[in-house]
Amino acid sequence: MTDLVQGGLTQSIETAVAGLGYAFVEVAWAGSGLLRVTIDRLDGTAVTVDDCERVSRQLQYALEVDGIDYKRLEISSPGLDRLLRVPVDFERFAGRLVDVTLRAPLHGRKKYRGVLQAPDAADATHAIVWDDALLAELAASRPGAKKAAPRKVGLPKPAAPSRVAHELRFSLAEVREVRLVPVLDFRGRKS
Repeated sequence: MTDLVQGGLTQSIETAVAGLGYAFVEVAWAGSGLLRVTIDRLDGTAVTVDDCERVSRQLQYALEVDGIDYKRLEISSPGLDRLLRVPVDFERFAGRLVDVTLRAPLHGRKKYRGVLQAPDAADATHAIVWDDALLAELAASRPGAKKAAPRKVGLPKPAAPSRVAHELRFSLAEVREVRLVPVLDFRGRKS
């Protein structure tokens, strides 16, 4: 498919999805004529099967009008561990725990985990911050996290995690991917 057709396809799908009140994430052609469209909800709640069905019905009409030839249409959500791709994603998910994978190593490593900070408009960079204590607190507060085992009498108290704050500042060109750390709660719905 040519870039011109691909660009028109993306615009058409984005317009239809936005018209229904959803956020367009991406579109991809998969093998055997499968057209895969990823959507998200603007209110931050999870995409449901009903949401996917609604968008699917609308896109079938829109793609037919635009003369787009496909065999199957798949509508899905970006998932709990979604990739952050565009600047709007970095604004929307500021304050959430993310995993950052750099293209080139920095201080001998490519992977970092921290809390995403609001984008800095002055220099078009993004940042995560972390310290060992913050990461330990976040891990302990996650639903289903294991409780600390009681300390045996006579053993020395373990050292407290470091409160030295670290910051990783990066541009979108420097990262391979930035992905949300999923928060899972298996305790059921709350009333």
